[in-house]
Amino acid sequence: MIKRTLLITALLGSALFSATISFENAPKNPKHRLPNGQNEILSFNSILKDSMNAVVNISTRTINYQGNLNRQFFKEFFGNNQLPPQKSENSLGSGVIISKDGYIVTNNHVIEGADEISVTINNRDREFIAKVIGRDKGSDLAVIKIEAERLEPITFSHIEDVRLGDVVFAIGNPFGVGQTVTQGIISALNKYGVGINQYENFIQTDASINPGNSGGALIDSRGALIGINSAILSESGGNHGIGFTIPINMVKNIVSKLILDGKVERGFMGVNISKVTKELKSLYRHQKGAIITDVQDSSPAKKAELRRGDLIYSINGKDVKSPHDLQQIVTSFRPHETIKLAIERDNKEIVRELKLGNIDVEELALRSIDKNLEGLYINEINDTNREKFGIPTTITGVVVEKVDHNSQAYIDGFSVGDIIIQIENLSIESVNDATEAFKQYKGITKRIYINRRGATMLVVTK
Repeated sequence: MIKRTLLITALLGSALFSATISFENAPKNPKHRLPNGQNEILSFNSILKDSMNAVVNISTRTINYQGNLNRQFFKEFFGNNQLPPQKSENSLGSGVIISKDGYIVTNNHVIEGADEISVTINNRDREFIAKVIGRDKGSDLAVIKIEAERLEPITFSHIEDVRLGDVVFAIGNPFGVGQTVTQGIISALNKYGVGINQYENFIQTDASINPGNSGGALIDSRGALIGINSAILSESGGNHGIGFTIPINMVKNIVSKLILDGKVERGFMGVNISKVTKELKSLYRHQKGAIITDVQDSSPAKKAELRRGDLIYSINGKDVKSPHDLQQIVTSFRPHETIKLAIERDNKEIVRELKLGNIDVEELALRSIDKNLEGLYINEINDTNREKFGIPTTITGVVVEKVDHNSQAYIDGFSVGDIIIQIENLSIESVNDATEAFKQYKGITKRIYINRRGATMLVVTK
């Protein structure tokens, strides 16, 4: 097995502690083939045994006090005999052992708000009390630790070895019935926009995943971990064959940060972005990437001299195929790291170095805008339409006061109240500016930037 060791150093009080986490990596580039043989029973029993020993059952307990009373208040004034009765709420989930000395990865929602976390291991009788090492709400991952030795950590796969149609197994504790294995295939990769987590890049599987499976393992037919089971798409709460798993590359990244820092800090550029639509492809040589539609003041992007209309197609040599790719890549870096952006600007390729800022986990790192908008019937911004459309005094440009139904502007989705702020590289501060810009670019495809309720959007029109 190939081991990758992360040295972790934390300063607690005046003492210095060091810890290590070793990922048991499976060999790369495995063979994908169908089984054959005349007198063979296809069975995964041998590989499942090891993987099942690495998947644990997690039980959490949350203590509430009746009437929402403050227990300490009652203790101080009335003594222990007059304390209000406690109510206990229990829930079940799963987790995966990732180190011999007790580190376990699970879902954040499995342990969130818990006053006590108990862990039961498949091949051991005793119950362990776990402590929280770190939680990340944005990815829905968490790391807990138990005091135990000679555990059997799971083997980690590699995301480049995960393919559509691969046979997979989900291991967990569904409905609290005990450890269970279900089998299916990988139904889809790189699923996002589901609305489950903030930073989504799921593996989709039809292996049966039910309540209690959260935090458990999705493994390949070698027994190597390819992801942490997180959620199902269901109207009834039962399994409908659509389960979502956090992929192994994200798990490794988040787990390493949680063990090192106890939290996840994500890199931040300070831009709004849009995809390369069909209408935009004629303006750019690169047909994939993320187009900058706005640059925030005093942001890392501003300092790096990025502009509206720049198409980012690579970061540190890694292709950026969409706004989602850009978000995933940028937020995988730590704040203050320097990245190298490959950009197309006015049909020229340029390189910019950018030192990332910090973004709070509760905020969106990048806002992706997918709709194309264009329109007409404009007017100067004045006190009347500022009040009518709620336009801040800091905003300049021209406002759209009317859109004819069945017109091209209406079909393309332009809205009353939109503010045109830039056409190609020309800033727009008046109707005259807009008129001259339209004349200059008459009959050719052009980019128009609008402000819609505080968000800057990109319009493409002829």
